[in-house]
Amino acid sequence: MTELTPRQRVEISLHGGCSDRVPFTIYETMLPQCAAERALRNRGLCIVKRDVPVFKTSWPDVKITQRVFWEDGRKFLRTFYETPVGKVSTLEEPQQATSWHHEKMFKSPDDYKVILFILQNERYVPDYAGFIQAETDFGDDAIFRAGIGLEPLQALISGPYLDMQDWCVQWMDHRDEVLQLYAALVENRRKIYPLVAQSPALHANYGGNVTPEIIGLETFAQYYLPHYHEAAELFHRHGKLIGCHFDANCKALAAAIASTELDYIEAFTPAPNSDMTLAEARAAWPGKVLWLNFPSSFHLKSDAEVEALAVDLLNQVGSVEGLIMAVTEDMPPHRWRDSCRAIMDGLERHARENPGVYTAGRRGLRL
Repeated sequence: MTELTPRQRVEISLHGGCSDRVPFTIYETMLPQCAAERALRNRGLCIVKRDVPVFKTSWPDVKITQRVFWEDGRKFLRTFYETPVGKVSTLEEPQQATSWHHEKMFKSPDDYKVILFILQNERYVPDYAGFIQAETDFGDDAIFRAGIGLEPLQALISGPYLDMQDWCVQWMDHRDEVLQLYAALVENRRKIYPLVAQSPALHANYGGNVTPEIIGLETFAQYYLPHYHEAAELFHRHGKLIGCHFDANCKALAAAIASTELDYIEAFTPAPNSDMTLAEARAAWPGKVLWLNFPSSFHLKSDAEVEALAVDLLNQVGSVEGLIMAVTEDMPPHRWRDSCRAIMDGLERHARENPGVYTAGRRGLRL
């Protein structure tokens, strides 16, 4: 069998198979372009290009303006949204790979009507050419992922609308108004599903960063599960895979997640950095691909310990089919080179020591 490319290994595992080793992936923002990064890619590291657009969003009746300013050497971005029913704004502090959200749109109940207008004014059109060109230009060292957006209720928390504390208070005191926004987001997502399902992307994430301690099982079951089911049914009809970024303590939601038609659980972080081991996750979600996040605290350990943990994680499961190792959280800047190299050493060591659990199958591979 010819040598597989990094993307091919990931695609095989995403379809529930395995190849000559467990794939290793990392987000596109987490490695600087340098000799060490090139060496890791030469060994098979696959870059994950996240949320590559396959549709365009517009607001024909909302005037959006931005102002950049600096304070004490820090860069800030103020975005204004002006509508016929009022104006709201957000304040962000852009960082290298993320942004700090200092202010969301919601400041008082008077802002509900403005946010609702913005949501109801969103329009979407397919935009596939850019995705196809970017995937072609980069080649097989990366896998390109589309995005649906956040789940409707999660969008109110993690999106630009309400911060977590405001959401908690408003959920208790002004639930009708919150549910109006939720209903508008549901309708918007239903317009997006077919655009992503019919796109050239093999897979797409639907939301994530759900905090069980805040959401709870009852709310998750009522306001999250139906949307996974609805999107997955359409995705599968078009031969596409769908997953969710579940990186928190998942034990309380484990049975509910198992009931979904999601194909993969992305960014799952095993114990000791969460309340579930990899063995427990495999038992809880036997039909789902597990796309792991290597436990962040272990990046601070020695190279030998990092390698040993990578091997130990794989030893927790009887089969490595449908398993992908990844880094989905920031690493200490002084450790990423050695830690990523040690993770790859562990994956290769496991393949050498356990040849019987690996196959050369190309199940689901796009050739």
